Amino acid sequence: MGLVAKSKNEPDVARYADMFSAMGTEPRLRIMRLLLSAHPGGLVAGDIGSELDIPASTLSHHLEKLKNEDLVKVRRESTFLWYSANIDTLQDLLGFLYAECCTRNKAIEPEAFVRISTVKGGRGLQPSARTHQ
Repeated sequence: MGLVAKSKNEPDVARYADMFSAMGTEPRLRIMRLLLSAHPGGLVAGDIGSELDIPASTLSHHLEKLKNEDLVKVRRESTFLWYSANIDTLQDLLGFLYAECCTRNKAIEPEAFVRISTVKGGRGLQPSARTHQ
């Protein structure tokens, strides 16, 4: 059996791997889940730290890592920094992950596996149990 050839999209693989790596620690994954629960408004850094019991200096490091991979957005309002999950980046990341889903055996249509909802006020990323007949 041959190895899968590197495609012209190989830089994308490295980019997405960096995103997964950024979320690959327990505190950062907890931060992402919290920010998703507060979408679209987000939370101020102090509230994130308080809710997750993460010291400010450590939280700053984690948020910077997530921001560097474009997984979170930050906006300044007066003296407060508001952080929110970057839904566009997360949708791209999941789209990349599922792009080749079941393309070899056609058991499940990729669109049926994960549906990305863009309906305002919707729940966002929603799994679907439909299978290809």
